[in-house]
Amino acid sequence: MFNAKSYITSRIKGYRSGLEFKVQKDLQDKGIDAKYEPLKIEWEDLAYRKYTPDFLLPNGILIETKGLFTAQDRRKHLLIKRQHPNLDIRFVFESAKRKLNKKSRTTYADWCDKHGFTFSLKLIPQEWIDEASVGTHGNFIKYTGEKCNEQNG
Repeated sequence: MFNAKSYITSRIKGYRSGLEFKVQKDLQDKGIDAKYEPLKIEWEDLAYRKYTPDFLLPNGILIETKGLFTAQDRRKHLLIKRQHPNLDIRFVFESAKRKLNKKSRTTYADWCDKHGFTFSLKLIPQEWIDEASVGTHGNFIKYTGEKCNEQNG
């Protein structure tokens, strides 16, 4: 359910959604130094594209928070998984029981299970935070904190 106050607060604080803000606050409350949108991952879809994961945990796990998980998002993540099988990308859903679309019986959770993605509901589980390191992402573009528009390059 859309919460305008939460959305506005999250945008003011630099997040794209209320769920991202909520997850970051929970990580901070737990004393976890997770980075928000720290890197970009190149992937190919008839053109090179860049994917910016929402969070990078200190152990190397990449977290993507999703309220709405569109067909375009699902397609992108399947391609990224195929092109970067070494990445550990996990989802945090606002509602994992939500159907892929109005006519589908498949939920977000069902889709993740079918395609081998790990997921959680609302927050990052402590088990993910406590897991041993899964590696580094040195080959990817580190986000410097500066976003450019097309006019500025």
